[in-house]
Amino acid sequence: MSSFSFDRDNSLYKNRDALLEEYTPDNLVGRDEELEEYHAALQPIINGEAPSNIFLYGKSGVGKTAATRFLLNRLQDDAAKYDDISLNVIEINCDGLNSSYQVAVRLVNTLRDPSEQISNTGYPQAQVYSFLWEELDKLGGTIIVVLDEVDHINDNSILYQIPRARSNGYLEDAKIGLIGISNDLSFRDSLSAKVRSSLCEKEVSFPPYDATELQKVLSQREQVAFHDGALAEDVIPLCAAYGAQDAGDARQALDLLLEAGDLARKEAVEQVTDDHVQEAREKLERDRIMEGVADLTEHARLVLYALTSLEAEGKTPARSRDIRPRYEQLCNHVGTEPLTSRRMRDHLADLAMLGVISSTEKNEGMSGGKYREHALKQDLQLVVTALEETIEFAGVHESIRPYYQTTFEDAEN
Repeated sequence: MSSFSFDRDNSLYKNRDALLEEYTPDNLVGRDEELEEYHAALQPIINGEAPSNIFLYGKSGVGKTAATRFLLNRLQDDAAKYDDISLNVIEINCDGLNSSYQVAVRLVNTLRDPSEQISNTGYPQAQVYSFLWEELDKLGGTIIVVLDEVDHINDNSILYQIPRARSNGYLEDAKIGLIGISNDLSFRDSLSAKVRSSLCEKEVSFPPYDATELQKVLSQREQVAFHDGALAEDVIPLCAAYGAQDAGDARQALDLLLEAGDLARKEAVEQVTDDHVQEAREKLERDRIMEGVADLTEHARLVLYALTSLEAEGKTPARSRDIRPRYEQLCNHVGTEPLTSRRMRDHLADLAMLGVISSTEKNEGMSGGKYREHALKQDLQLVVTALEETIEFAGVHESIRPYYQTTFEDAEN
């Protein structure tokens, strides 16, 4: 039996943690215009004035949370210089919090001593709000409440209550400002007019990074994370180019650089190369697809299984009317009622958005009209592996048996 020992290896990395999501750099690059707008919206606080309510929106990985932490850290440092300003920041991520009630409970428990926590059930919502106003007033001064991924909240109550708490007489000693951060570009439009006028007092839009901006972000992190010469010349431009392709997502670009560095360290080589970047991209793409498929509903996976079996038979691209009989056959195997044709097409659209399949619109004019053809966008073996549990449940279709057998053998080995 082999014995393993752990010795420190700092040959490539100076500070690997600088590539992680929670790292906040000393300066934020590539977001100059957005930072100027955001800075101006926060300025009243340092003047001792009531804080503005601010709404930030943009796709995931475009710097909204990083900009918030960066500026609020600066704001807290500068506020400490003034005797007449008492500033506190409370940050809550709303992922997993579906209602205003749950968010209010989380805020109360964040402010309270661990021995005085309240449960997620059992209190009227009005009482939970009363607890919240009591704790905020007890803290006093200027309070900034940051609700990240605010679009996870299914009702508008807390987004209306917090900005208006002082004007409604719920707070006496605390001046409160709300910062809502959303990855959903349409979330603002879903808000009621009264909530929108409160929450969106100041708005800052964060567009996707382009390749040049991503190079600045990655180069800044490179200086902190890696030793001089640890990256080949093409690594940063290649990671930036891929990040720009992936919706301008800085997080994905940083994850790619981190994975490439880890692969190079595993190989015990002196430099990260573009080959490591290519290998890292393939691995991250596999992981993303595996996680995406795992999160699909049962019927979405059955639709994907149906298309996968047709792909294995060489019968793609396929129209939804060609996919449906196979989908219905699989539903019969598992004893579930097939969805309507329209709902099945919705699942195909979702799979295309996930990047698992490609959907191409065809137009045959007056004779044939418009329709879509679908095919796998990812490697067939990868999709079969991702669908392993569904295949076990629905039965192994003859067309994918060779690929499923390979998956099964790989798992055993």
